[in-house]
Amino acid sequence: MRADRLLSLLLLLQNRGRLTAPELAAELEVSVRTVYRDIEALAASGVPVTADRGPAGGYRLMEGYRTRLTGLTDGQAESLFLAGVPGAAQELGLGAELAAAQLKLRAALPAELAARTERITQRFHLDAPGWFRESEPVPQLAAVARAVWEQRPLRAHYRGWRGAGERELRPLGLVLKSGIWYLLALRHRPEATGEDEGSVRGYRVARFGEVRLGEERFERPADFDLAAHWAESTRALEAARYRQTARLRISPRAGRLLTMLYGAPGAQAMAEAAPPDEHGWRVVDLPVESTRIAVGDLLRLGDEAEVLGPPALRTAVAEAVRGLARRYADEPAPDGPAPEGPAPAGPASPAPTSGRNPMA
Repeated sequence: MRADRLLSLLLLLQNRGRLTAPELAAELEVSVRTVYRDIEALAASGVPVTADRGPAGGYRLMEGYRTRLTGLTDGQAESLFLAGVPGAAQELGLGAELAAAQLKLRAALPAELAARTERITQRFHLDAPGWFRESEPVPQLAAVARAVWEQRPLRAHYRGWRGAGERELRPLGLVLKSGIWYLLALRHRPEATGEDEGSVRGYRVARFGEVRLGEERFERPADFDLAAHWAESTRALEAARYRQTARLRISPRAGRLLTMLYGAPGAQAMAEAAPPDEHGWRVVDLPVESTRIAVGDLLRLGDEAEVLGPPALRTAVAEAVRGLARRYADEPAPDGPAPEGPAPAGPASPAPTSGRNPMA
């Protein structure tokens, strides 16, 4: 561990120039006294470290000195693939490895290229999670990632939308989608045969409870491609997600909201919309999910939209609106009792076209 720390200290001085002992201690997450000892060890090994006194002082390497001792460890090499998403690297327990790998990589570059990498980090930043969404805790992510790395089966308590229960899984890969971690795994059922035994399913890592890793290792399917499988499954999900098309008459304001609320389906609907009438209202065909989910989503447009069809969807929206009208017709006092009867239909979730989560 000390050898790794000495190398990190050397690379910090090489990449950043003059640094004070407290600055080095903060970067290396050690005490200032430890930095003093490490500087002495570097100097004793022949590294030309210079100490400048005064308010603008600090430690620096002698002008012109550069080390080529930049070999990457296995963990640091793996962490480079997560360089664009440092938060993900931290969640996987690779934050320190990534920082060390970046230091080594920058030290190995010529001065001009090293300066360019610094400019890139100051001009481009990737923030993976979506807007208005708190990062969900993933306390079991490190254990799940270990099972993936080591090809070890795991048993876990899982809270799926169909209910909670024990799962025995053969983990194949992890995917970070819009700030949410998913595990793709083979679900092992001792009593199952054929396709049930060999199907790859997705699991939201935040829904795992206790996780236990098996001692033995399993054989990973030779033909499994994580990126290709994820792309294909998401395409299939999108194709199956929109079960019907709603014909709407929308106001100009609703037209501006459609893309924001419905994303690509909304943009496509507007691109293919009929010309506006004399009041600026247009007829559009919007792909929607099941009737129950579509009702909640379409109510978000309020009186800026009218459902023209299908008849069942128009009827469902009308019933929901009547239910809301009844609910608010005789508004109770703020601390009065809630009105009797079932609640009217409402938005299925905060997200547009919410549906079931694709991951079981």
